[in-house]
Amino acid sequence: MTAAYLNGAIVLDQLRAVRKTVAISLPVNMALGLAALLVAWNSGRGGDGAVWFGVSAIVNGLRLLLCRFPIREAGEALPRTSFALGTEQHLRAHWVLALASGLVWAAVPLLCDGYTSPQTLFYLTVVCGITAGAVTHGFAYAIIPLCFITPPLLSVVGCLVWAGGFDRYCLAATVLLYLTALARASRVGDALVRNESQLKHEATALSRSLELANDRVLRFADVMQQRSIHDDLTGLLNRRGFTEAVEAHAPGRSDVCLMLLDLDGFKTVNDAFGHKAGDRVLAEVARRLRDALPAGAVAARIGGDEFAVFFALDGAAPDDAASDGGLDGTTQDPATLATHLIAAITIPFGKFDAGRIGVGIGLYTGRHADMDDMLASADAALYAAKASGRNRFRQFDETLRRDVQMKRDIERDLAVALADGALEVWYQPILADGGRRPDTLEALLRWWHPRHGWVSPEAIVSEAATAGLSEQLMTFILGQVAGMIRRLDAMGLGSVMVAMNVSPREMAQIPVDDLILGTLARMEVAPTRLEIEITEEIAVDPRAVQGKLAVLAQAGVRIAIDDFGTGYSSLGSLQQLRAGRVKIDRSFVSGIAESASCRSLVDAVLRVSQSFGFEVVAEGVETAEDVETLRRLGCSIMQGYYFARPMPAIAATDWLDELAAAGDGRSGRRGV
Repeated sequence: MTAAYLNGAIVLDQLRAVRKTVAISLPVNMALGLAALLVAWNSGRGGDGAVWFGVSAIVNGLRLLLCRFPIREAGEALPRTSFALGTEQHLRAHWVLALASGLVWAAVPLLCDGYTSPQTLFYLTVVCGITAGAVTHGFAYAIIPLCFITPPLLSVVGCLVWAGGFDRYCLAATVLLYLTALARASRVGDALVRNESQLKHEATALSRSLELANDRVLRFADVMQQRSIHDDLTGLLNRRGFTEAVEAHAPGRSDVCLMLLDLDGFKTVNDAFGHKAGDRVLAEVARRLRDALPAGAVAARIGGDEFAVFFALDGAAPDDAASDGGLDGTTQDPATLATHLIAAITIPFGKFDAGRIGVGIGLYTGRHADMDDMLASADAALYAAKASGRNRFRQFDETLRRDVQMKRDIERDLAVALADGALEVWYQPILADGGRRPDTLEALLRWWHPRHGWVSPEAIVSEAATAGLSEQLMTFILGQVAGMIRRLDAMGLGSVMVAMNVSPREMAQIPVDDLILGTLARMEVAPTRLEIEITEEIAVDPRAVQGKLAVLAQAGVRIAIDDFGTGYSSLGSLQQLRAGRVKIDRSFVSGIAESASCRSLVDAVLRVSQSFGFEVVAEGVETAEDVETLRRLGCSIMQGYYFARPMPAIAATDWLDELAAAGDGRSGRRGV
């Protein structure tokens, strides 16, 4: 609030108070004037009294008229035909008319011979009373009562002094003192009114300011609330908003569908055309989703290029959802809708190549359940859809339900299994000299889960990474492997190495080199007795692990590439990874006796190995015919069920004893 505005508001309050008090006091003024007329008439001065009363009535009439005259407040616009006075003009007119009225009452001495006639006491009483009343009623604006009381009281003083005499001088002084007191009272009243008005308006302004501030805070909170649940780029709900919308839909009241959509090829758009182009793609995908979805469906962007859709399937919203503006149901078949969404999203995006952008969709359909459970189900279906190819959808079913439950159970129980020693390390032999001499024991992780039976090593490693147990798991495996190496040394089989698998994720996330070398040193095992098998997938970005592998290779650990031939490795990457051995994937070895193409591939790898100096292992050897074929090709190192299946540590050492005793390249295929 500005000072000018505050002053204007105070003056307006004063004017309104003046109009009320003038309207109240003027009838008294006129009644006293009429009494003065009657006294004058009775004293033989009727003509003078009539003139005096007529002038007084005119002035009082103008004052009453002014009290009803329109007020033009500051900044107020009025029609061109209307006329009004501003607050300052009104107050000026009021004190001018008050002065005129005071001058009329200053002429009272004409009715009583200068306050010397027998009627003097009456007129003095009336003048003093009306001036006191003027101050009492005119407390809001001091100038008005001062203008009214000063002329008549000064005329009294003048007349008394003119008449002379000690008594009259004393009375004149008393009247002056009376005038001074009335003037002071007028100013005090004025100040009190202004102060009260100021406090009122400041309180009102503060209240209004607080109200406006509260309104702004509420509006800002609404905006922030909307922004907090919406994605700025696409305008769809974000993950939080989507969660709130799904949870607001009454659980258990209807069948629902939750879809997760993940774009295919989006990274290549970002890489080739830039992030701005990627943002335009995301915004366009969001628009296509909105256009393609049925009424009542909720769409959201929950990640970089991930979207989600949720809607009820029963054709009608629950009662409470309808009343709260909840989700409407739809009878559209989810599979049909998923096909429609794939078709809509895969329409070419302007300058991008046709087919560059695709989408995979995972669907959960069923009763409304816990949000995390529905998301996990849809995510499992999405993973399966993307694994089957581009532009596919997969509906969550009982098979996927079992897989999800198994993953959850494994993740939940793995830490306890590690602590209780429920995990085991089994071993499968690798034989050299055409399958006649034991060369290496490959360590394979095994776990019998009380609910799901045997759990694959891949599942154990994956869930260990999810649960943050990768380093603990590798430490366990290393301990078992080092123990097996020491047992081999005690058996006089110092030439037999032990191999262990390390996943690409473990290589990237764990200080594998420090962990391996530290464990071997602590257990007094030579690094040259250990082989590390890494899957061919790691060759996609060898720089991420090259340093760790170099440290291990320099220490004497042999590096082997597992599953060679499945599409990732190059000869250059083999050199970068310091690979001393490659294991040809079983898909190229099993049935090699009947497959000319497999024989050609193995022969090519063997020829290259001679030039680059790495050994070749054939995995998945299952028949005598395959063994003879590999021998003819020159592949002398083999592994497979023909020789032995994976077996526990004790069974593996027994197998080695039997092999040594038999002096033969076969063991009777022990193990399971």
